[in-house]
Amino acid sequence: MYIVIAGGGVVGRNLTAQLVENHDVVVIDLDESVCERIYSDYGAISINGSATNIKVLKEAGIAKADVAVGVMRNDADNLAFSLLAKNYDIEQIMVRMRDPEYESAYQLAGATTIAGVIDLMVEEFVLDIEQPDVRKVYSLSGGKAEISILTIPEEAACVDMTISSIANAEEFPEQLLIAGKFDYEADEFRIPHGNTRLEPLDQVFLVGPANEITKAANYLTAE
Repeated sequence: MYIVIAGGGVVGRNLTAQLVENHDVVVIDLDESVCERIYSDYGAISINGSATNIKVLKEAGIAKADVAVGVMRNDADNLAFSLLAKNYDIEQIMVRMRDPEYESAYQLAGATTIAGVIDLMVEEFVLDIEQPDVRKVYSLSGGKAEISILTIPEEAACVDMTISSIANAEEFPEQLLIAGKFDYEADEFRIPHGNTRLEPLDQVFLVGPANEITKAANYLTAE
């Protein structure tokens, strides 16, 4: 994917570090030294300028972006960036929200993911970018854990595997629980046991920290 990140602060750098290996990432920031650091540390393309300036966005390749992420210091800039990204019909527009009063404005501006807590924000953005079929439905203990739903692809390697064999797999995170599954064929919800097998198009309910859900989703969708 081609990803444009507006803002090279803590969140922007963390996102870049997690995404640059598997995606084309371009970071825009007003501070030239920040841009130099991002290029030096992560090898990502960085552009010195304002992400609310259409000429700078064109230089960043906004027209071919699959994902636009606004994590600048204030909501007004992130809102303007969202509006400009929407003008280019970008499918995924993600923003950091500092003031909750901006939420409806962000929605009107086309933001598809709105996050407000820094520690969880990076994981939420990465999850939405790399696993768009995962849907977060509930946050527990102030965000320390989440409940998310993932649909098992028909060609996934985990099809016909038991829950116990999945849980014992080295690539599957230890702090993650498969708490339920909606059986597509039987059209019913079930509480899985160790010998329960996953079937194509089952919807599984994952419970755990956001970063562990990302790892589990990568494992469960791999072919």
